[in-house]
Amino acid sequence: MLSKRSAGSRARGIYNDREPNSTTDVTTPSGPYRPRLTWQHLHPRHAGGWLLLALFGLCAFLPFWLTRPAGAALGRLMLAGNRKRRDIVRVNLALCFPDRSEAEREQMLRRHYTVSGQAYLDLGLLVFAPAWRVLTAVRLDGLEHYQAPLREGRPVILLVPHTMGMNFTGALLAAEHPMFGLIKPVADPVMDWLLQRGRMRFGCVLYLKNFGLRQVVRALKDRNTFYYLPDEDHGPRHSLFAPFFGVPTATLNTLGRLADMAGAAVVPCFTRLTARGYELRFEPALENFPTGDDQRDAETMNRVLEQGLRDMPEQYMWTFKLFKTRPGGVRSPYAR
Repeated sequence: MLSKRSAGSRARGIYNDREPNSTTDVTTPSGPYRPRLTWQHLHPRHAGGWLLLALFGLCAFLPFWLTRPAGAALGRLMLAGNRKRRDIVRVNLALCFPDRSEAEREQMLRRHYTVSGQAYLDLGLLVFAPAWRVLTAVRLDGLEHYQAPLREGRPVILLVPHTMGMNFTGALLAAEHPMFGLIKPVADPVMDWLLQRGRMRFGCVLYLKNFGLRQVVRALKDRNTFYYLPDEDHGPRHSLFAPFFGVPTATLNTLGRLADMAGAAVVPCFTRLTARGYELRFEPALENFPTGDDQRDAETMNRVLEQGLRDMPEQYMWTFKLFKTRPGGVRSPYAR
């Protein structure tokens, strides 16, 4: 856990309204993504977003012993109020944990929504709380694994699964070293502003997902760390099938190519939400990676992500349609 004194000194110059550093920005036709709120967003159709923004802002100044139960209650509302997402989680858990009973998977589902609600309330902490409090809420484990390749002058790709704490601690790492990531904007402009402002607060530069492979390589060669979340189903065109929790999963073959083209080290990174904040764990950089074999590299990536999630499966974002694309064009398990 960072002390208030050290956290405060590290936060100087990166508090809240910091714009991406021009010396580390990557020049593209579209430029970094910077969402703005305008008078048009005061329209009544955005009222729900503003109410959530006010709730999150209030929670930013409350202790965890109050916000954690409140987040659990929010999670129960989310569980009851969105049948579509609830069914997706059930399908995913049934595919990935066939050895567990239905009752055990239902318990995992409830824990998943509890953590989801708690993580949502923490967005207010990330955006509005004093920087020292945000930084001291995170415990770093294995930071030397991230720092070692940087000291050697190598760029780093942080291999990160979609866990509930990924936005919170991913943003903080930009205070250590220049970092960029790729994002897809949220449909609600008020919530998009909140989420991306939190992600950018400590200097992380964000680009849209169509940023392009060449631009990513160029940014890496400029020694910007890439905060990379590859575990989504992007369809069959740019994917191959590799096991993930025992399920053949459409997997991007991008990681090995990026690491090879940029000479980057791949460092796995896992975030766990706790009762008093977050724990961020770094694993040693992948050895003998990439191999030049896209299939083998994709299997290695999925295996590493799975191993890191095994001790906290309820914190993974099971609401994604992870297995929509099936080998041989088999019908999606999410189709009714």
